[in-house]
This record gives sequence, C-alpha cells and structure tokens, in this order.
Amino acid sequence: MMLTIDPKTEKTALVHKYILGAVAPRPIAFASTVDSDGNLNLSPFSFFNAFSANPPILIFSPARRVRGNTVKHTLENVLDNKEVVISIVTAEMAQQVSLSSCDFEKGVNEFEKAGFTPVKSEKVNPFRIKESPVNFECKVNEVIALGKEGGAGNLVICEVLKIHIDESILDSDENIDPLKLGALSRLGGNWYAKATKDSLFQLEKPIGKIGMGFDNLPNEIRASSILSGSDLAILASLEEIPAKTEFSQREGKNTTEKHTLAKKYLSQGNANDAWQILL
Repeated sequence: MMLTIDPKTEKTALVHKYILGAVAPRPIAFASTVDSDGNLNLSPFSFFNAFSANPPILIFSPARRVRGNTVKHTLENVLDNKEVVISIVTAEMAQQVSLSSCDFEKGVNEFEKAGFTPVKSEKVNPFRIKESPVNFECKVNEVIALGKEGGAGNLVICEVLKIHIDESILDSDENIDPLKLGALSRLGGNWYAKATKDSLFQLEKPIGKIGMGFDNLPNEIRASSILSGSDLAILASLEEIPAKTEFSQREGKNTTEKHTLAKKYLSQGNANDAWQILL
C-alpha cells in the first residue's frame, strides 16, 4: 500500500507533519537577533542549510505559524535589522535550545530564559552563543516570503561575514571532527538525532574518476538476489571491470557461494577481492 498526499487538498498540518518526518535529519540553525529596541532574541530553526561557499551563504526559514498565521520575532528582527548570528546546536545544548523555542512575549531575552551566555560579535549587533562550538556572524542579503498563509516559509538568505570555531572540535588536520562537534539534528515530531560513532560512516567521493555504472555490470551480478544495491554500487564505482587473475577462493564455488563471499569482502571494504571472486 502507498499513502499519497495532495498538498492542495490536505490540511497544512498534515502536509507539514509528513514533510518534516521524511526530510530528515535536518541541521538546526540557532538564530540570534536583536529587535529595534536592542532586545536580544534566540530561536532554533530546522529549515536550514548551507548553499554557497563563495560568497558564503546560509539560509534558514522561519515559517509562519500554522495556527494563527503569525510570524516569529526572529523574522521581524531580520527584516528590521538585516543581521543575524547562526550558531550550531550540539546534543549537550538540546534541552536548553528546546526551552528557548517557547513562544515568549516580544522583548523577552531567551539567552536568560534558556541559560545561554551572550558573547559580543565583531561584525554584527546580534550576540554569539558561548556554548555553541561554531558561530557564524551574518548580514541578511534578502528575505523571500514563500506565501502568506499559515505554514509558509520565509527564506532568510544570510552572507557569512565571520566564522568562530572552537578549536577543541578540530582534528589533527584542522578539519571539524563530527564526533567532537556532536551536532544535533531534527526529525519529525519530537525526534532528534545526534552524531555518534555508531551512526557515522565514511564514504569516499568518486572525485577524479567516472564509475562504470550499473549498466556495465554483468547481468549475473546485476540480477543477484544476494548483492544489495549498495553492494552493486561499490562494484560499479570502478572505472572498468578488472582483469581476471588467479584467485584460489573462487575455485569450486557455485554462484550463490561466490556472491555471498563477495558480499563479505565488500562489507570489509575490499572491492578488489569481491570482483575477483565474481569473475
């Protein structure tokens, strides 16, 4: 059975629920702004991502509330002042960030309410968050309203003016270590995710080479009931089928046994032996 949703006929709340449940996990922008009176404001947004490095552009979207069709103070502030600090949320900050998302009255300081420490920025008026390991000071280039009804997003296009990174989250090559960063991400409903050793894996990008693709795999391999799509993708990432060489593990084995052993090799990251057992 397949559940099919037509956004034009279903209630916005239902569409919202399924979009957020399916497009996940999403990074969280913890947006620090100030209003026209200089009051500090903090609010998290999971409609957020990076879209350019030159110029460095981040975009987050404060959506209009489905119930009541009102807008958040963050949106009002960036429209008035064209500045924002976007901080990365870690798992250790989760409860405090959740608390900051309450619909406090305008002018209420969420730094104080949620127990965060404001740090004066260098390029913009909104404050950085001491507890976040990465802070982006940004000017707001443009705000694009996507609609006027409840649930409509507002794309806040932010140009990064300065980045502040806690050196404790860097590895020996000065790359951000995802395990040290411990970024929190958002899913549907009340679900969140955090980066752990068991949940992360590395996958080499096929830069500088063109994989042969599934269409060039021998039919017997492509139609395997043992090798998964992921297994086939590893085999198809080679530029061409390797030459067959002497390989003792191949001798005396039927197709099922060969494919089972190839799958084992692939799970160990050994594509060369996987190919040899299959040839």
